[in-house]
Amino acid sequence: MKKIKKTIYFLTILIFINNCIYAQRISGHVVEKDAHNNHNPLPGVNVYWLNTTDGIATDIDGHFEIEKKNENHKFLVFSYVGYLNDTIEISGNMDHLHVVLEATLLLNETVIEARGSGTHVQRINPIYTEQITSNEIQKAACCNLSESFETNASVDVSYSDAVSGAKQIQLLGLSGIYSQLLTENIPSVRGPAIPYGLLYVPGPWMESIQISKGTSSVINGYESITGQINVEYKKPQNSEKLFVNMYGNDLGKVESSITTAHKISNNWHTLFLFHGEFQNKPSDSNNDGFMDHPLVKKYNFFNRFSYENHGKMESVFGYKILDEERNAGQINLTGMAPENLYKVKIKTKRYEAFAKNGFFFHNRPGTSLGTIVSGTFHDQQSDFGNRKYNVTHKNLYLNIIYETNLINEKHKFNVGPSFSYDIFNENINALEQINEEIIPGFFAQYTFNNQNNLTAIAGIRYDYNNLYGHIITPRLHVKYNLNEHLTIRASGGKGYRSAHVVAENPFLLMNSRIMTFDENIKMEEAFNYGTAITYDFSIIGKESNISIDFFRTDFVNQVIIDMERNPSEIHVYNLNGLSYSNSFQAVFTSEILSGLDFTSAFRWNDVKTTMNNKLLAKPFVNNYKGLLSLSYLTQNNKWQFDFTSQFNGKSRLPDTSQLPTEFQKPDYSPAYTVLMGQITFKVKKFEFYFGGENLTSFVQQHPIVNASEPFGDYFDTSFIWGPISPRMFYAGLRFSL
Repeated sequence: MKKIKKTIYFLTILIFINNCIYAQRISGHVVEKDAHNNHNPLPGVNVYWLNTTDGIATDIDGHFEIEKKNENHKFLVFSYVGYLNDTIEISGNMDHLHVVLEATLLLNETVIEARGSGTHVQRINPIYTEQITSNEIQKAACCNLSESFETNASVDVSYSDAVSGAKQIQLLGLSGIYSQLLTENIPSVRGPAIPYGLLYVPGPWMESIQISKGTSSVINGYESITGQINVEYKKPQNSEKLFVNMYGNDLGKVESSITTAHKISNNWHTLFLFHGEFQNKPSDSNNDGFMDHPLVKKYNFFNRFSYENHGKMESVFGYKILDEERNAGQINLTGMAPENLYKVKIKTKRYEAFAKNGFFFHNRPGTSLGTIVSGTFHDQQSDFGNRKYNVTHKNLYLNIIYETNLINEKHKFNVGPSFSYDIFNENINALEQINEEIIPGFFAQYTFNNQNNLTAIAGIRYDYNNLYGHIITPRLHVKYNLNEHLTIRASGGKGYRSAHVVAENPFLLMNSRIMTFDENIKMEEAFNYGTAITYDFSIIGKESNISIDFFRTDFVNQVIIDMERNPSEIHVYNLNGLSYSNSFQAVFTSEILSGLDFTSAFRWNDVKTTMNNKLLAKPFVNNYKGLLSLSYLTQNNKWQFDFTSQFNGKSRLPDTSQLPTEFQKPDYSPAYTVLMGQITFKVKKFEFYFGGENLTSFVQQHPIVNASEPFGDYFDTSFIWGPISPRMFYAGLRFSL
């Protein structure tokens, strides 16, 4: 084994040194021409080689880059529903294209225009993946990643407690800890970053978001159980020279984001991204003595560079710095001594650095080598009432991906080693615990593409975890096109994760309970399998889509956090019995009228877990959710109107029968509806927007149990199932150059 490892590392070094001959890469932009002869970028255009299924989709700016692997790649096809296909012959040293697609319908010299869908299923990807573009992100008051899912049916976002402002996501009816969160395919939000990590990614920095349901590729590790969420940041080579976003709301929150891109040379580009967030106005709309939202002061900076030597090498590297301070808890309205108030203080400093490199081999068609290296330092100092919790997390991540063709283009093979090192230093009320996790691994993935209608990906990886031993992760994905409109996908596989109970769930410290670990917790382990059907069609010449998917997750082991056995205790133990999740979702999207996009969705969840030897519905998980979204853009592209309604079904609430009568809760939360809307006015380089959230002002009453005695018995901040803030209005502007 040692000789094999040495050989792999030696070959890797040789490949790095070998910089001789590489494959040709074609890049360019795809645009449409509107009635005013303006060129508008077209995102989501299918770009592929004629008579093959080798292709990609354009990004939000209409940009694409594709590799010409052999002599059979002569004609490049550009296809987009509602537009005429365009086919271009690639010859000689052609390496950059500017493609203008024409609308399919022309009546009396009037151009019938269309705009790319804000959310769409990636048609070429064998893994069922929804792509959220920046157009969709801007339909709501998206100031960070957590708010970018408000118009999405697949992902739910909610507060994990009623004090700190920490947010959590749900995918396939399960907590976001079972979804792998990546930034440009680098695992990023882990450990103590999970409760607040969604708030660390500013909305204006994002180019797109990809949501993959079910087990994903083995290339990125074994942690994905219910899916992956990957964030793509703006790229230095195709970003605005200057972009400014200013935002403010009536709760006293003010944010500003600035991005500026610079071309250093023909090969080098850089991008600076700045973000600041301030909330200094305390509010207590429900008069329980606690602030509805924490007071926040946050600074965020990101500098990235890109180097491109077309057909030979690509490199992207950068660093991020974050400094955040949160203050929450009781508002002093009665003249109490400050030391007698229940206060939450969280100070976080986070530093990240990464480097991604790609090398292309001209003498071996379809062959490339990619390397990813990243490092993270996360330091959090926090006080939760009279409990102190400090945690430091250091992470080093390495992934090397070698891709080549086997026999011909129909058979692709990915292989490579990976390495992850984590060290957690936790200190709870002066009780220190150090946890070191070292995980070397190796993966192999085979892709079959008959270049007609069938694509299959079979992958397996082996990892050795110094705490949990040997880990083998198999995964399989199949995509079959019945015809050009109907696609069926199926997937199955296994996933694992190491649980860091307190770091990932700080709400466990914001109560009067005593936490007990009943046994040594094991690694969480689950199978996930499912299927998805997508059907693309036209209604009166308008692009439409229906997507239906069903996924099931079966846990082999799960770390159970039991807060129902005893009102004064929290018990943590390994699963002893069944734990599963069934999730069904149907989504219909269409441009029902010119300029009017319509989305409707319905999701049903059946999530149950064995707690204290009883199979119970998982608390705080809605049994159904409906979504209706409308977006209208006027013909002159100056006004845009967006409206979204969410219909949330009931959810089981934790058993409170052992609490005093005044603190007992019903068995289920009520069903409720949340409405939000936004109006955007565009003039030249400016966009002015204003809108509102929770327009019906529906709020959960008494989200904090025994709020009047935070240092007494029965105090609990985690009993939260719905909105805790009433109607909110906001306004802002965007400027781009």
